[in-house]
Order: sequence, then structure tokens, then C-alpha cells
Amino acid sequence: MTIDMTQLLLGVLFSSIGIGYSIYGKRQHHKVAFWSGLALMFYPYLVHTSLMLVVVGIALMLVPRFVVL
Repeated sequence: MTIDMTQLLLGVLFSSIGIGYSIYGKRQHHKVAFWSGLALMFYPYLVHTSLMLVVVGIALMLVPRFVVL
């Protein structure tokens, strides 16, 4: 299995955004942002196409905006 440079860079991008979400969620006690950040950090290991990386990443980034607990 080979990995494309685009997939690698997208994984790094969404993982770094996920780190920011998880730190924010932990400090502000915002559970949705925290769990969304964790999901952003770990989903690139499960998704193997660039298009799905972008679609799932944007969807996970929008979850804290629309889900309120």
C-alpha cells in the first residue's frame, strides 16, 4: 500500500486542526469540540482517498458548530 503526498498533507492538516479543537474543548469544557477534535486526529488512519479525507474532515469540523449539548 502506497500513500499519496496529498493524503499525507491532508492528514497532517486535519490532525493539527483536531489538536486545536481538542485543546479548546478540554479547556472550555466543551465536550462536542473535544470529541470532534479527537475524531479529526484519528480518522485519517481509516480513510484512504483524498476526496473522502476532505469530505469527512470538513464534516467533523462543522459538528461543534451545529451540535449543542
